Amino acid sequence: MSVLEYVANGLVFSSIIVLASIGLSLVYSIADFANFAHGDTMTVGAYGTLVTFGFVGGLGGTVLGLPYGFFVALVAGIVVAAVVAVVTQRLVYEPLDIGSIGLLITSIGVAFVYRALVRLGFGADPREYAVELQRPIEALLPYGIRMTVHDVAIVGSAALLVTGLHLLLQYTDLGRKMRAMADNPDLARVSGIRTGRIRIWTWLIGAGLAGAGGGFLGLYNNVGPRMGFDILLVVFAAVILGGIGSVYGAMLGGLLIGMIDQMTPILGDVGIPIGTEYSYAIAFVIMVAVLLVRPNGIAGEAGS
Repeated sequence: MSVLEYVANGLVFSSIIVLASIGLSLVYSIADFANFAHGDTMTVGAYGTLVTFGFVGGLGGTVLGLPYGFFVALVAGIVVAAVVAVVTQRLVYEPLDIGSIGLLITSIGVAFVYRALVRLGFGADPREYAVELQRPIEALLPYGIRMTVHDVAIVGSAALLVTGLHLLLQYTDLGRKMRAMADNPDLARVSGIRTGRIRIWTWLIGAGLAGAGGGFLGLYNNVGPRMGFDILLVVFAAVILGGIGSVYGAMLGGLLIGMIDQMTPILGDVGIPIGTEYSYAIAFVIMVAVLLVRPNGIAGEAGS
C-alpha cells in the first residue's frame, strides 16, 4: 500500500472517531463524568440505522453509491441513540447523587445493559447494510489510493456534521449557553440559564453524534453488538489527547488517533516488525508521550 492510501484510510477511520469523541467530550463537559456507555450508544445508533434501512432501503435514487434510504435510516439511528441516551439520563443518572466516580461505574453497568438488549434482539452475529459494494474510485488508482465512494460519503457526512456543530456552538443562543455551562455551571445557573434544559440538549447532541458514528462504523466494517465497545478506548484516548471536556480538542484528538491507528502498517513497510494488531497500543503510547509534555491535552488549556 502507498503512503497516500494509508492517509486515505486514516481519514475515513478518523471521521468516525471524531464524531464519537465530540459526543463523549460534550457529555463530559456538562454531566461531569466519563460515560462508559458512549461506545454502546454508538451500537444502538448503528442498529437503529440497520432496522430502519430494512424498511426504507429502496427509497429514491443514490448519492455516492448509497441509496437515499440509507441517509433517512442514518437520521433515524441518530434519533434512536439520542432518545435512548436522554431516557437513560433521566431515569438512571439524574436521580443518583453519587458523584462523578459513582456515575462512571454506573455507566459501565448501563453499557452492559445496552449490549445485552442488542444481543437479545438481534443475536451476536455481525450484519451488513444491504448496500451494493463499490469498487475503488478509478481516478484515484494512479495515485495508489484505493478509496470507494462509500468512504467519501463517510468523510463528507462527518465533515458536514462537525461544521454544523461548530456553527451551533459559535453562532446560536443554545451554543453560547452550552459553552457557558461547560465553563462554569454555577455561574450559568445564577445568570438565568435554564441548566436542566441545556443538559438535555447536550445529551441529545452528544448521543446523536455517537449514533452517527455508529452508523458510519457499521458501513465501514459490520454491525455487531460489540462494535462500539471495541473502539471505546480509542475514543477515550482521542478525548484525553485533545483535552478532556474540549470539543475542539476532541476533534483534533480523534483525527490524530485515527490517523495513527491506520498508518501503523507503515512501520512494517520500513522494516520495523510491529504488526497492525499493535496499532491501538501505539496510539496509546503516543497519547502518553504527548500528555507528558502537555498534561491537559493538546487543547486542554483553551477549553471549548
